[in-house]
Amino acid sequence: MSDSVRALVAGNWKMNGVIASAEELQQMATDLGSADPGCEVMICPPSTLIGFFQRIVGDGPIEIGAQDCHVNEKGAHTGDISAEMLADVGATTIIVGHSERRQNHGETDSTVKAKAEAAWRAGLKAIICCGESDDQREAGRALDIVGTQIRASLPEGATAENTTIAYEPIWAIGTGKVPTIDDVAEMHAHIRGTLVDIIGDGANKMRILYGGSVKPGNAPELMSVENVNGALVGGASLKAEDFLGIIAAYNR
Repeated sequence: MSDSVRALVAGNWKMNGVIASAEELQQMATDLGSADPGCEVMICPPSTLIGFFQRIVGDGPIEIGAQDCHVNEKGAHTGDISAEMLADVGATTIIVGHSERRQNHGETDSTVKAKAEAAWRAGLKAIICCGESDDQREAGRALDIVGTQIRASLPEGATAENTTIAYEPIWAIGTGKVPTIDDVAEMHAHIRGTLVDIIGDGANKMRILYGGSVKPGNAPELMSVENVNGALVGGASLKAEDFLGIIAAYNR
């Protein structure tokens, strides 16, 4: 793994946050200041806050991303938001294929692939999520499930510049359960190998994030695992103190 790969710590706020939540973002921005945090930093709030949050962070070290998009640029899709609309209000990146979208909205690998392509079409980057369920891991199918998801969800033309992969074991999201370090290392090495097999040596510079109950206390150990190039953080990203504690894994 090349030392030139810069890690990313991204906070997925999910369906949390109102205007008053800007206090937490402002605290993050103030504490980070102009010093190099040792990694790239991103907050992905609900779409209602993207433009507002972008005006707060300005040209500082925090990027603002989005949590989902529609595959089309525009049209009769009541309630949906296109990648172009998200780019228009300042998003730089879109999370696609999160397990909650796959489970709650029936999104398939082909849908995820189309949404990643939509992000690129709008000039944005995509964070493509993958992960296995508890039953799938217990059955010894975790590596196969994740490998299959990546192969079917990754569009042709994926590069380290336009795509990041986020591995989130479904059973670890919001549960407090975390895979063993050996399990994380095995899965991330498998993902790296799968990416290299698909797109060649350029995949060695593609970031692979770990997500699932990442907290300040376990971040240093998780972030030190080979082929872990940052974190996709859920609940702990809602509070400045917790999120900054995770980022600190890269500036100690």
